[in-house]
Amino acid sequence: MKPMKLIAAAVATMAMTSSAMAQTNLTAETASPGGATHLSLAHMTEIAGTKGVANIQLADGQTLTNSIQNVAEGKTDIAGTPYILPFLMSRGVGPYGSLGKEKGAELAGNLRAINPFVLGIFFLFAYDAKGVGGWDDLKGRKIYNGPPRGGALTNARSMIQIVAGLKDGEDYEGMQVNWGQGATLISSGEPDAVVLPELFPSPRLTTPSAAGKMTGWSMPIEAYESDAMQKYMKAPGSAPWTGAVADIQAVMGDEWSFVSEDDTFRAFATIGGNVVHKDMDDQMVYDLVSTYISTLDDLKAKAPYGNTVGYDFPMQGMCGANPIQYHPAAARAWREAGYEVDDCAVAQ
Repeated sequence: MKPMKLIAAAVATMAMTSSAMAQTNLTAETASPGGATHLSLAHMTEIAGTKGVANIQLADGQTLTNSIQNVAEGKTDIAGTPYILPFLMSRGVGPYGSLGKEKGAELAGNLRAINPFVLGIFFLFAYDAKGVGGWDDLKGRKIYNGPPRGGALTNARSMIQIVAGLKDGEDYEGMQVNWGQGATLISSGEPDAVVLPELFPSPRLTTPSAAGKMTGWSMPIEAYESDAMQKYMKAPGSAPWTGAVADIQAVMGDEWSFVSEDDTFRAFATIGGNVVHKDMDDQMVYDLVSTYISTLDDLKAKAPYGNTVGYDFPMQGMCGANPIQYHPAAARAWREAGYEVDDCAVAQ
Protein backbone atom coordinates (compact mmCIF):
# COMPACT_ATOMS: atom_id res chain seq x y z
CA MET A 1 0.00 0.00 0.00
CA LYS A 2 2.84 2.39 0.77
CA PRO A 3 4.14 2.49 -2.83
CA MET A 4 0.59 3.22 -4.04
CA LYS A 5 0.36 6.14 -1.63
CA LEU A 6 3.62 7.51 -2.95
CA ILE A 7 2.39 7.23 -6.52
CA ALA A 8 -0.90 8.89 -5.63
CA ALA A 9 0.93 11.71 -3.88
CA ALA A 10 3.21 12.19 -6.89
CA VAL A 11 0.26 12.29 -9.26
CA ALA A 12 -1.50 14.82 -7.05
CA THR A 13 1.61 16.97 -6.91
CA MET A 14 1.99 16.83 -10.69
CA ALA A 15 -1.64 17.76 -11.13
CA MET A 16 -1.31 20.75 -8.81
CA THR A 17 1.88 21.85 -10.56
CA SER A 18 0.26 21.49 -13.96
CA SER A 19 -2.75 23.45 -12.79
CA ALA A 20 -0.57 26.21 -11.34
CA MET A 21 1.53 26.47 -14.49
CA ALA A 22 -1.54 26.60 -16.68
CA GLN A 23 -2.35 29.90 -14.97
CA THR A 24 1.01 31.41 -15.98
CA ASN A 25 0.33 32.63 -19.49
CA LEU A 26 2.58 35.10 -21.29
CA THR A 27 2.41 36.77 -24.69
CA ALA A 28 5.39 37.37 -26.96
CA GLU A 29 6.13 38.97 -30.33
CA THR A 30 9.06 38.35 -32.65
CA ALA A 31 10.26 38.67 -36.24
CA SER A 32 9.58 36.30 -39.13
CA PRO A 33 11.20 32.84 -39.05
CA GLY A 34 14.67 32.40 -40.51
CA GLY A 35 16.86 34.56 -38.31
CA ALA A 36 18.42 34.65 -34.86
CA THR A 37 15.70 36.96 -33.52
CA HIS A 38 12.88 34.52 -34.20
CA LEU A 39 14.82 31.44 -33.19
CA SER A 40 15.74 32.87 -29.80
CA LEU A 41 12.19 33.58 -28.69
CA ALA A 42 10.77 30.48 -30.39
CA HIS A 43 13.22 28.40 -28.36
CA MET A 44 12.34 30.24 -25.17
CA THR A 45 8.67 29.59 -25.87
CA GLU A 46 9.36 25.89 -26.35
CA ILE A 47 11.52 25.33 -23.30
CA ALA A 48 9.34 27.49 -21.04
CA GLY A 49 6.46 25.19 -21.85
CA THR A 50 8.32 21.89 -21.68
CA LYS A 51 10.14 22.82 -18.46
CA GLY A 52 6.95 24.04 -16.78
CA VAL A 53 7.98 27.70 -16.45
CA ALA A 54 5.16 29.36 -18.40
CA ASN A 55 2.87 29.05 -21.39
CA ILE A 56 3.98 31.62 -23.98
CA GLN A 57 1.71 32.55 -26.85
CA LEU A 58 4.16 33.61 -29.59
CA ALA A 59 3.19 35.81 -32.53
CA ASP A 60 5.87 35.91 -35.25
CA GLY A 61 6.24 38.06 -38.34
CA GLN A 62 5.61 41.17 -36.27
CA THR A 63 6.89 44.72 -36.79
CA LEU A 64 9.31 44.99 -33.89
CA THR A 65 9.00 48.77 -33.81
CA ASN A 66 5.46 48.21 -32.59
CA SER A 67 6.27 45.11 -30.54
CA ILE A 68 8.59 46.81 -28.07
CA GLN A 69 6.14 49.68 -27.66
CA ASN A 70 3.55 47.06 -26.74
CA VAL A 71 5.92 45.69 -24.10
CA ALA A 72 6.68 49.18 -22.80
CA GLU A 73 2.95 49.88 -22.51
CA GLY A 74 2.27 46.56 -20.78
CA LYS A 75 0.29 45.08 -23.66
CA THR A 76 2.78 42.29 -24.48
CA ASP A 77 5.08 40.44 -22.08
CA ILE A 78 8.16 39.71 -24.23
CA ALA A 79 9.44 41.01 -27.58
CA GLY A 80 12.55 40.74 -29.69
CA THR A 81 14.27 43.93 -30.81
CA PRO A 82 17.38 45.37 -32.37
CA TYR A 83 18.79 47.63 -29.67
CA ILE A 84 18.65 50.68 -31.93
CA LEU A 85 14.86 50.76 -31.44
CA PRO A 86 14.88 51.42 -27.65
CA PHE A 87 17.49 54.12 -28.35
CA LEU A 88 15.24 55.83 -30.90
CA MET A 89 12.24 55.43 -28.61
CA SER A 90 14.12 57.01 -25.71
CA ARG A 91 14.60 60.13 -27.84
CA GLY A 92 11.19 60.14 -29.48
CA VAL A 93 12.68 60.15 -32.98
CA GLY A 94 12.43 58.08 -36.16
CA PRO A 95 9.49 55.65 -35.96
CA TYR A 96 8.69 57.06 -32.49
CA GLY A 97 8.52 60.69 -33.54
CA SER A 98 4.81 60.85 -32.76
CA LEU A 99 5.51 59.96 -29.11
CA GLY A 100 7.70 62.97 -28.47
CA LYS A 101 10.88 62.95 -26.39
CA GLU A 102 9.23 62.93 -22.96
CA LYS A 103 6.77 60.10 -23.66
CA GLY A 104 9.37 58.17 -25.64
CA ALA A 105 11.85 58.36 -22.79
CA GLU A 106 9.19 57.23 -20.32
CA LEU A 107 8.25 54.19 -22.39
CA ALA A 108 11.86 53.23 -23.20
CA GLY A 109 12.55 53.36 -19.48
CA ASN A 110 10.07 50.50 -19.01
CA LEU A 111 12.11 48.08 -21.15
CA ARG A 112 14.55 45.55 -19.72
CA ALA A 113 16.70 43.05 -21.63
CA ILE A 114 16.71 39.38 -20.69
CA ASN A 115 18.94 37.73 -23.34
CA PRO A 116 21.07 38.77 -26.35
CA PHE A 117 21.55 37.90 -30.02
CA VAL A 118 23.11 39.22 -33.23
CA LEU A 119 20.71 40.17 -36.00
CA GLY A 120 23.32 40.42 -38.74
CA ILE A 121 27.06 40.74 -39.38
CA PHE A 122 28.14 43.39 -41.92
CA PHE A 123 30.80 42.24 -44.35
CA LEU A 124 31.83 42.42 -48.02
CA PHE A 125 31.24 39.50 -50.37
CA ALA A 126 31.11 38.84 -54.12
CA TYR A 127 30.97 36.10 -56.73
CA ASP A 128 34.48 34.96 -57.64
CA ALA A 129 33.51 35.44 -61.30
CA LYS A 130 33.31 39.19 -60.69
CA GLY A 131 37.04 39.36 -60.04
CA VAL A 132 36.68 41.68 -57.05
CA GLY A 133 39.96 42.00 -55.15
CA GLY A 134 38.55 43.12 -51.82
CA TRP A 135 37.88 46.38 -50.01
CA ASP A 136 40.46 48.28 -52.08
CA ASP A 137 38.81 47.24 -55.34
CA LEU A 138 35.34 48.77 -54.99
CA LYS A 139 35.77 52.11 -56.75
CA GLY A 140 33.46 52.35 -59.75
CA ARG A 141 31.69 49.11 -58.87
CA LYS A 142 27.99 48.35 -58.46
CA ILE A 143 27.41 47.44 -54.81
CA TYR A 144 24.18 46.08 -53.33
CA ASN A 145 24.12 47.74 -49.91
CA GLY A 146 20.64 47.25 -48.51
CA PRO A 147 16.97 48.14 -48.80
CA PRO A 148 15.94 51.58 -50.09
CA ARG A 149 15.95 53.07 -46.58
CA GLY A 150 16.67 52.16 -43.00
CA GLY A 151 19.50 51.32 -40.65
CA ALA A 152 21.04 48.55 -42.77
CA LEU A 153 21.62 50.90 -45.69
CA THR A 154 23.08 53.57 -43.42
CA ASN A 155 25.41 51.06 -41.78
CA ALA A 156 26.58 49.56 -45.08
CA ARG A 157 27.29 52.97 -46.58
CA SER A 158 29.17 54.02 -43.47
CA MET A 159 31.20 50.80 -43.43
CA ILE A 160 32.26 51.26 -47.06
CA GLN A 161 33.15 54.90 -46.43
CA ILE A 162 35.23 54.19 -43.31
CA VAL A 163 36.99 51.09 -44.69
CA ALA A 164 37.41 52.03 -48.35
CA GLY A 165 36.98 55.81 -48.28
CA LEU A 166 34.22 55.63 -50.90
CA LYS A 167 30.83 57.38 -51.01
CA ASP A 168 27.65 55.98 -52.51
CA GLY A 169 26.73 57.80 -55.72
CA GLU A 170 30.15 59.39 -56.08
CA ASP A 171 32.72 56.61 -55.95
CA TYR A 172 30.49 53.60 -56.55
CA GLU A 173 26.93 52.87 -57.66
CA GLY A 174 24.85 51.73 -54.70
CA MET A 175 22.01 49.35 -55.47
CA GLN A 176 19.02 49.02 -53.15
CA VAL A 177 16.10 46.59 -53.16
CA ASN A 178 13.76 45.35 -50.44
CA TRP A 179 14.91 42.40 -48.32
CA GLY A 180 12.60 39.96 -50.05
CA GLN A 181 14.26 40.66 -53.40
CA GLY A 182 17.82 40.51 -52.09
CA ALA A 183 18.69 36.91 -52.94
CA THR A 184 17.27 37.33 -56.44
CA LEU A 185 19.32 40.47 -57.06
CA ILE A 186 22.54 38.85 -55.87
CA SER A 187 21.89 35.72 -57.95
CA SER A 188 21.28 37.86 -61.03
CA GLY A 189 24.92 38.87 -61.02
CA GLU A 190 24.04 42.52 -61.55
CA PRO A 191 25.87 43.86 -58.49
CA ASP A 192 29.65 43.45 -58.54
CA ALA A 193 29.80 43.14 -54.77
CA VAL A 194 27.54 43.13 -51.73
CA VAL A 195 27.79 44.69 -48.26
CA LEU A 196 24.92 43.53 -46.04
CA PRO A 197 24.21 42.31 -42.50
CA GLU A 198 24.16 38.52 -42.80
CA LEU A 199 24.37 35.37 -40.73
CA PHE A 200 26.72 32.47 -41.36
CA PRO A 201 24.65 31.33 -43.20
CA SER A 202 21.45 33.19 -44.02
CA PRO A 203 19.04 32.54 -46.92
CA ARG A 204 20.50 35.54 -48.78
CA LEU A 205 23.84 33.71 -48.73
CA THR A 206 22.72 30.09 -49.17
CA THR A 207 20.55 30.64 -52.23
CA PRO A 208 22.95 32.80 -54.31
CA SER A 209 25.98 30.65 -53.47
CA ALA A 210 24.32 27.77 -55.29
CA ALA A 211 24.86 29.77 -58.49
CA GLY A 212 28.62 30.10 -58.12
CA LYS A 213 31.56 30.29 -55.75
CA MET A 214 31.74 33.37 -53.53
CA THR A 215 34.33 35.11 -51.38
CA GLY A 216 33.84 37.12 -48.21
CA TRP A 217 36.34 39.67 -46.93
CA SER A 218 37.13 40.51 -43.35
CA MET A 219 37.48 44.13 -42.40
CA PRO A 220 41.21 45.01 -42.65
CA ILE A 221 42.91 45.15 -39.25
CA GLU A 222 43.94 48.79 -39.72
CA ALA A 223 40.38 49.83 -40.57
CA TYR A 224 38.88 47.72 -37.77
CA GLU A 225 41.19 49.27 -35.17
CA SER A 226 40.87 52.84 -36.48
CA ASP A 227 39.34 55.47 -34.21
CA ALA A 228 36.54 56.10 -36.72
CA MET A 229 35.47 52.45 -36.88
CA GLN A 230 35.85 51.82 -33.16
CA LYS A 231 33.63 54.82 -32.47
CA TYR A 232 31.09 53.74 -35.08
CA MET A 233 30.86 50.20 -33.75
CA LYS A 234 29.98 51.51 -30.29
CA ALA A 235 26.87 53.31 -31.52
CA PRO A 236 23.56 52.08 -30.06
CA GLY A 237 22.54 48.86 -31.74
CA SER A 238 26.02 48.02 -33.05
CA ALA A 239 29.02 46.15 -31.67
CA PRO A 240 32.40 44.85 -32.84
CA TRP A 241 32.30 41.25 -34.04
CA THR A 242 35.06 38.72 -34.56
CA GLY A 243 35.05 35.05 -35.42
CA ALA A 244 37.55 32.36 -36.37
CA VAL A 245 37.91 32.12 -40.14
CA ALA A 246 38.14 28.34 -39.85
CA ASP A 247 34.82 28.15 -37.99
CA ILE A 248 33.05 30.32 -40.55
CA GLN A 249 34.55 28.33 -43.41
CA ALA A 250 33.41 25.07 -41.85
CA VAL A 251 29.83 26.30 -41.60
CA MET A 252 29.67 27.88 -45.07
CA GLY A 253 31.23 25.01 -47.01
CA ASP A 254 33.28 24.67 -50.17
CA GLU A 255 31.26 27.20 -52.17
CA TRP A 256 32.75 29.96 -50.04
CA SER A 257 36.22 31.35 -49.36
CA PHE A 258 37.07 33.90 -46.68
CA VAL A 259 39.92 36.38 -46.76
CA SER A 260 41.62 37.86 -43.70
CA GLU A 261 45.11 39.04 -42.81
CA ASP A 262 45.23 36.43 -40.07
CA ASP A 263 42.99 33.70 -38.67
CA THR A 264 40.33 36.16 -37.42
CA PHE A 265 37.38 37.52 -39.38
CA ARG A 266 36.54 41.10 -38.33
CA ALA A 267 33.26 42.88 -38.88
CA PHE A 268 30.62 44.74 -36.95
CA ALA A 269 27.22 43.47 -35.98
CA THR A 270 23.70 44.71 -35.53
CA ILE A 271 22.77 43.52 -32.05
CA GLY A 272 19.61 43.09 -30.06
CA GLY A 273 17.80 40.89 -27.60
CA ASN A 274 14.50 39.97 -26.05
CA VAL A 275 12.98 42.54 -23.71
CA VAL A 276 10.33 42.54 -21.01
CA HIS A 277 8.62 45.21 -18.93
CA LYS A 278 10.64 46.36 -15.94
CA ASP A 279 7.81 45.26 -13.62
CA MET A 280 7.72 41.64 -14.78
CA ASP A 281 7.86 39.38 -11.74
CA ASP A 282 11.45 38.73 -10.66
CA GLN A 283 10.94 35.00 -10.16
CA MET A 284 9.33 34.63 -13.58
CA VAL A 285 12.21 36.47 -15.27
CA TYR A 286 14.78 34.42 -13.37
CA ASP A 287 13.08 31.13 -14.21
CA LEU A 288 12.70 32.02 -17.89
CA VAL A 289 16.31 33.12 -18.29
CA SER A 290 17.96 30.42 -16.20
CA THR A 291 16.02 27.74 -18.09
CA TYR A 292 16.97 29.38 -21.40
CA ILE A 293 20.65 29.48 -20.42
CA SER A 294 20.61 25.83 -19.37
CA THR A 295 19.46 24.89 -22.89
CA LEU A 296 21.80 27.13 -24.92
CA ASP A 297 23.54 24.15 -26.51
CA ASP A 298 20.19 22.90 -27.77
CA LEU A 299 19.37 26.37 -29.12
CA LYS A 300 22.67 26.68 -30.99
CA ALA A 301 22.20 23.25 -32.52
CA LYS A 302 18.90 24.30 -34.11
CA ALA A 303 20.56 26.46 -36.79
CA PRO A 304 23.91 26.42 -38.61
CA TYR A 305 24.52 30.01 -37.50
CA GLY A 306 23.89 29.10 -33.85
CA ASN A 307 27.47 29.55 -32.71
CA THR A 308 28.03 32.92 -34.43
CA VAL A 309 25.11 35.04 -33.22
CA GLY A 310 26.10 35.73 -29.62
CA TYR A 311 23.35 33.81 -27.87
CA ASP A 312 25.80 33.35 -24.98
CA PHE A 313 27.39 36.83 -25.01
CA PRO A 314 25.25 38.95 -22.66
CA MET A 315 27.72 41.88 -22.56
CA GLN A 316 27.88 42.38 -26.32
CA GLY A 317 27.13 46.04 -27.07
CA MET A 318 25.92 46.82 -23.57
CA CYS A 319 26.67 50.00 -21.58
CA GLY A 320 28.00 53.11 -23.29
CA ALA A 321 25.48 54.75 -25.62
CA ASN A 322 23.13 51.76 -25.51
CA PRO A 323 20.23 52.73 -23.20
CA ILE A 324 18.91 49.20 -22.70
CA GLN A 325 19.85 47.37 -19.49
CA TYR A 326 19.18 43.89 -18.12
CA HIS A 327 16.34 43.11 -15.78
CA PRO A 328 18.07 42.44 -12.40
CA ALA A 329 16.64 38.92 -12.25
CA ALA A 330 17.94 38.17 -15.75
CA ALA A 331 21.38 39.47 -14.81
CA ARG A 332 21.34 37.24 -11.74
CA ALA A 333 20.57 34.21 -13.89
CA TRP A 334 23.41 34.97 -16.30
CA ARG A 335 25.88 35.62 -13.49
CA GLU A 336 24.94 32.47 -11.60
CA ALA A 337 25.54 30.52 -14.81
CA GLY A 338 29.07 31.92 -14.94
CA TYR A 339 28.66 34.69 -17.51
CA GLU A 340 30.05 38.21 -17.16
CA VAL A 341 27.44 40.94 -16.75
CA ASP A 342 28.90 44.28 -15.66
CA ASP A 343 27.02 46.50 -13.23
CA CYS A 344 26.59 49.17 -15.93
CA ALA A 345 24.46 46.71 -17.90
CA VAL A 346 22.02 46.06 -15.06
CA ALA A 347 19.06 48.26 -14.15
CA GLN A 348 18.91 49.25 -10.49
